[in-house]
Amino acid sequence: MGLIIDFHIHIGYYHDCHPWVIEWMKKEIEDPETFFEDMLTPDRFVRYLHENGVDYGVALAELSPITTGTLSNEAVAEFCKGTDCLIPFCNINPFLVADLADELERYVTEMGFRGLKLYPTYHHFYVNSNRLYPLYAKAQELGIPIMVHTGSSIFRGARLKYGDPLFLDDVAVDFPDLTLLMVHSGRGFWYDRAYFLAKLHANMYMEIAGLPPQKLLDYFPELERVADKVIFGSDWPGMPHIGRNIKSIQELPLKDETKEKILGGNAARILGLNGD
Repeated sequence: MGLIIDFHIHIGYYHDCHPWVIEWMKKEIEDPETFFEDMLTPDRFVRYLHENGVDYGVALAELSPITTGTLSNEAVAEFCKGTDCLIPFCNINPFLVADLADELERYVTEMGFRGLKLYPTYHHFYVNSNRLYPLYAKAQELGIPIMVHTGSSIFRGARLKYGDPLFLDDVAVDFPDLTLLMVHSGRGFWYDRAYFLAKLHANMYMEIAGLPPQKLLDYFPELERVADKVIFGSDWPGMPHIGRNIKSIQELPLKDETKEKILGGNAARILGLNGD
């Protein structure tokens, strides 16, 4: 088995989350506060990843004050500093920043971020808005990938209409050299659209965080046909048992080569790991 890369990790602290997020976490984690206090040091978390078979993890910032909470870009950069196996992705909320392109360049060139995640359902914007186009142009220029939340969210204040992956079709066409990851692959309403867009556009990928891995072939019966376009992510701590998710994917009736691509090979290519 090749590299295993978790492309979706929230390095968050208990007090940064809204109460309804903590209540949701308690469905999986009995005592979230103690869990986070024990887990969230770089050394401990890296050890946890390795114990679960993960070689690299993408750590996500989030500036969502009206829906989930705030985990600053600065905090994520500090957490990942000096830890090669943690790869930081920044977040830019278009309602909190005036010059989106300049902010992205600063995060990448000065703070070492390797990608960007956008949260349209949490921040309430359509991803094909002209307001975002300078940001996409800068990301394409810098050669970094963009993750975009698509599909559903259970958190208070999220608005589903902004999560339709079809709005990314404009972005994929207008920025053909920009790598776009459809986070959650259109979860809920739009699995078919996410699959079709990944098949249609060379620069679009399906990221499967938050989806029960044992049901992937129910959602995407022809997953094998887009083997080069599927990216594993756990959505930790929302799905705290990363090793269990990896095992579920390894047990799917797919080619070994396909499973290796989903669990790390495709991500390694996007992130430029191992010389790919």
